[in-house]
Amino acid sequence: MVEELKDKHALVCGGSEGIGKATAIALALMGCSVTLLARNKERLMEVRDTLPVMSGQKHRSIAADMSDLSGLHESVAEVLAKSGGIHILVNNSGGPAAGPLIHEPIEKFESVFRQHVLSAQTLSQLLLDGMIASGYGRIINVISTSVKAPLPNLGVSNTVRGAMSSWSKTLASEVAPWGITVNNVLPGATDTGRLRTLISSKALKTGRTEEEVAQEMQDEIPLGRFAQPEEVAHAIAFLASPRAAYISGINLPVDGGRLRNL
Repeated sequence: MVEELKDKHALVCGGSEGIGKATAIALALMGCSVTLLARNKERLMEVRDTLPVMSGQKHRSIAADMSDLSGLHESVAEVLAKSGGIHILVNNSGGPAAGPLIHEPIEKFESVFRQHVLSAQTLSQLLLDGMIASGYGRIINVISTSVKAPLPNLGVSNTVRGAMSSWSKTLASEVAPWGITVNNVLPGATDTGRLRTLISSKALKTGRTEEEVAQEMQDEIPLGRFAQPEEVAHAIAFLASPRAAYISGINLPVDGGRLRNL
């Protein structure tokens, strides 16, 4: 895998922490130049400066809000003009706060749809011409196992993740003639800040300890533990590689066997 992505350039959204950060590291280790995108400028710069650097690599960072579509387009277009092309797009953005579907306001649906589906559409439209011209393109969306089995108390997330999955499958067919692949990675419970927030929220609502809530969640996973961000990143990096050239339009669970359906 060393330098398998030499001379390639990846845009990793949500790259300042968690799965996004782990993905940036994995791609950099494969020789890829990486542009990190997230809202926190200082944290982005810290991660960027710790990425592995081999011959010819140049890592960058973009501080942008994925729900601000015009600002997102402008910021990425600027890097695109300077870098000469982006071959790999990793769409990855934090999920919304938990809550039952029936009580969620319309405004929350609109905001999360913009942050996920519309940002992915914006970035794909911006980058596809360059992917086609270079003869190499990978679009990888980090979603959730909820596209196969909706998760309790995550109504808005379930809805928008499902929309994202359908968007991806449609796009995969449209760009296939150019050899561009589009795939979804579906993380299960992964040891990130997002998971810790969900555990804390559930503990507060149920009166149990966070340790009890976490153990209950792990008991539902055949492998008996939460995933590490790096384990999800390995799946993303494989789909970004030339070895995955004939894989497109799929949902790939990385969940320790938690899903009971195929």
